[in-house]
Amino acid sequence: MNRESYTDWIATLTRKLEEDDRYLALLAGGSMIDGTTDAYSDLDLVLVYNERHRADILTERMTFAGGIGPLLSGFTGEHVGEPRLVVCLYGPPPMHVDLKFVTPRELESRIEDPLILWQRGTAASEALARTSPVPLTMNPQWIEDRFWVWIHYGAAKLGRGELFECIDFLAFLRNSVFGPMLAARRGREPRGVRKLETFLSEDELQALRGTVAEYSVESCYQAFQVCIGLYRELRREASGGVSLREEAERVAVAYLHKIYIEK
Repeated sequence: MNRESYTDWIATLTRKLEEDDRYLALLAGGSMIDGTTDAYSDLDLVLVYNERHRADILTERMTFAGGIGPLLSGFTGEHVGEPRLVVCLYGPPPMHVDLKFVTPRELESRIEDPLILWQRGTAASEALARTSPVPLTMNPQWIEDRFWVWIHYGAAKLGRGELFECIDFLAFLRNSVFGPMLAARRGREPRGVRKLETFLSEDELQALRGTVAEYSVESCYQAFQVCIGLYRELRREASGGVSLREEAERVAVAYLHKIYIEK
């Protein structure tokens, strides 16, 4: 996606919003906020509308999305817990665009302050001005309460020989545990494994690579062992006085070892 493609596309979208008085603003999030949009970025756009028209807007949003440009495919965002979202692929050339339809009141709950690209009146800017974003945070206790249960789960799948499940589950641990904890170590927002390659040290990346398994019992077992060691290291650095689940840790680690020995 080049800059000319998305600026022309946004101009077309803005004209459509100007012609429809149900819409109040067009906002941009993600990489457009800090100017880091590149050829591989998607567009994160927020369409603010008058709450009186909620039913019609939500019913017509796919039709609306199709009217902006050549929509190759689109679907709503229930898979990420965001039914207000429409995920779109336009093209050619291909361009990924996320359109989120919100009211001014819904705009008050957000993780970042978006750019205002266009607005009718001041409802959107006032909603932003009277509230503050709540950035994503990493909760060490939330992770500790779950981590050893997750290790037991992975060990059970290893014991059953479900290696594809083990490989997928290791990816889940990277996204839910190690990505956020490593990002927090670096003072970054915890966004799974997004952009870790751009700010982690080579030692950190090497440790994370150790959690990637091949399709074998040995590789999956060793990757789980790396996960355990890496988690213990990161846990020691966590602030806030984490209450350790020591017995769960002992049982889960012993179970993983038992499963491996029996294999």
